[in-house]
Amino acid sequence: MCDADLLFRPDLLAKYGANGPRYTSYPTALQFRDDFDTADYRRAAADPGASDTDLSLYFHVPFCDTVCFYCGCNKVITKNRSRAKPYLAQMIREVELQAALFDTKRPVSQLHWGGGTPTFLSLDEMSELMGATREHFALQPDDAGEYSIEIDPREATAQTIAHLRSLGFNRLSLGVQDFDPVVQKAVNRIQPLELTVDVMNAARANGFESVSVDLIYGLPHQNVQTFRRTLETMLLLAPDRISVFGYAHMPHLFKMQRQMDEAAMPTPAERMALLRLVVEQLTEAGYVYIGMDHFALPTDELARAQAQRTLHRNFQGYSTRADCDLIGFGASAIGKVGDVYAQNAKDLIGYGAAIDAGRLATAKGVRLTADDRLRRDIITELMCNLELRYDEFEAAYGVRFPATFATELDRLREFERDGLVARSADRLEVLPAGRMLVRNIAMVFDRYLGAQRPERFSRTI
Repeated sequence: MCDADLLFRPDLLAKYGANGPRYTSYPTALQFRDDFDTADYRRAAADPGASDTDLSLYFHVPFCDTVCFYCGCNKVITKNRSRAKPYLAQMIREVELQAALFDTKRPVSQLHWGGGTPTFLSLDEMSELMGATREHFALQPDDAGEYSIEIDPREATAQTIAHLRSLGFNRLSLGVQDFDPVVQKAVNRIQPLELTVDVMNAARANGFESVSVDLIYGLPHQNVQTFRRTLETMLLLAPDRISVFGYAHMPHLFKMQRQMDEAAMPTPAERMALLRLVVEQLTEAGYVYIGMDHFALPTDELARAQAQRTLHRNFQGYSTRADCDLIGFGASAIGKVGDVYAQNAKDLIGYGAAIDAGRLATAKGVRLTADDRLRRDIITELMCNLELRYDEFEAAYGVRFPATFATELDRLREFERDGLVARSADRLEVLPAGRMLVRNIAMVFDRYLGAQRPERFSRTI
């Protein structure tokens, strides 16, 4: 556990703050190619070398009843619940198509429903989708699988939570963002505290293993005084994990963000004060700073995995399950199979047309080169386990690390002088002051970054 004063160095955060990837993959989605097609994906799925790994399944449910102005997710805003029915049928058909490509005896050790709002589906629809998944894939017993779902407390009752537990979900993630009613109104997400409390109580009553909560700093009308109350309230609720994201204002990419009053947003200095508050409050309360936006109780599996150097990162963020092949279902879903990333068509029409025609909906992707794989593993180790042990990469890839990455290590000299990293003959270590800037450190090893437009990425701080 790190002291807040060691983690939070405002001079260094200001110096190194920049736009950069979140590295849920490397190469990032900006490198996915339009000429990648289902044939490329099928070849990866047929690779016999992949059969020893577990499977991870991701389902994207894009529907939301109302729009949150800050949101940058791939979503469909509608109050028409019947729109879910044809989409559900298409996802179930996709389950069948994907299952035909894999040895379905491979254990599914991880499953996640994201969105949008997965609880937009009715209870019967949830049962239908999970039933089809179990029919075609080898889901694990409750104590062996990590099965999570994103919850909007405005869309879920105690009955919903009990039903999800009965389907096999054992981890819950819920959005809150801020408890302050002025902020909630400004971002079009009215969510009384009671709704959040009811969902968390129901999750615990039904034996969910982990409850994770999302907050956002940098929203209109936020200030240290009001956000302190939000954090204090959240600490009383004591979720296993708390993610506190810095709001990324990118109205050129997400038009709904234009609905918010930019004049009411915190200044850069106020954002920095909000971030310091987050770090102080959560670390003093005993949460472990995992990295980037994530905090976890020491007993949570994320904290344990980081301590054991087994933490991983994928398209859903930090994960305890490394070396899984990830299959994505639904519009815009991304999968990782062997040495390829593949993404489905982003729009419902394109996605549905492919599935209805009996085809996979793969729209773009990329096959990793040997250099991509090496750099991916370097970036993953930095982002997750905060250390590079050169001998591990030399044994796995047959390289002499200091010689192969002499340019990158030289670029890290300034980071070293500023106390962000420590270098020795056999390793590179991210120091406490560098943990909040780990994206910047990882960016040094990204060979694609110079050719990409910075405005496509969020700020690292």
